[in-house]
Amino acid sequence: MKLFKSLKKHSFFWLIKLFLKRLVGRELWLKRELDIDTVILGEWEFSLECLNENGIVYSLGVGDSIEFDLEIIKHSSAFVFAFDPTPYAMEWIEQQSTPERLKFYPWAVSGKDGEFIMTQRVNLKGHKSEIMWTELLPNEHSDNIITVPSFSIGSIMRKLNHNKIDLMKVDVEGTEYEIIDYLLQNKITPKQLLIEFHHRFESKSIVMTKIAIKNLQNIGYEIFSISETGREVGFIYSKD
Repeated sequence: MKLFKSLKKHSFFWLIKLFLKRLVGRELWLKRELDIDTVILGEWEFSLECLNENGIVYSLGVGDSIEFDLEIIKHSSAFVFAFDPTPYAMEWIEQQSTPERLKFYPWAVSGKDGEFIMTQRVNLKGHKSEIMWTELLPNEHSDNIITVPSFSIGSIMRKLNHNKIDLMKVDVEGTEYEIIDYLLQNKITPKQLLIEFHHRFESKSIVMTKIAIKNLQNIGYEIFSISETGREVGFIYSKD
């Protein structure tokens, strides 16, 4: 399979906005540590180096788009296992025509097995998001909640009979920190990790993101991708 590099067209607006956010401490000053061939799709960037028809990809968070998942299959023929427990995602994906290599599971993914209580995201104007749901924290209250099944990555791997993960995309509205801690504690090292960090949430912080990235780097992950917003970061495990 021929690898190729897609040149990302950074908009002047986003570059200036990211620079200003970094100046005031709202985003991290990150830099790419690897220069590799990649495929770029919106905010996500991935390498085909370790993906083939036997590849295992976990896509955490679907919402109303499987464009990333289909692109992975198109370029590598890998198996994609997508997870999203939210009502909108479950109803939406039932209406889609999905390829055989894409499997969907209505599960939340976190650092433990059990039930996960979620509430609808509310923007600054007070409007509830139909698509995005987040974990309801112990000190929070909401009249609009759902309780969904949740599993750790280790449990999911056992359920699906997987002994490796070649790529994991993590877009889980704030639960990424818990998932990263679980991966580190259990020495599970997907070859590629694509993570959207949500330190902009009131319950999270940029310090949490800084610590998470440093912990990943300490065990052998290197940054190969940073999105225009600075929130989506791609890592490759370099100790194999």
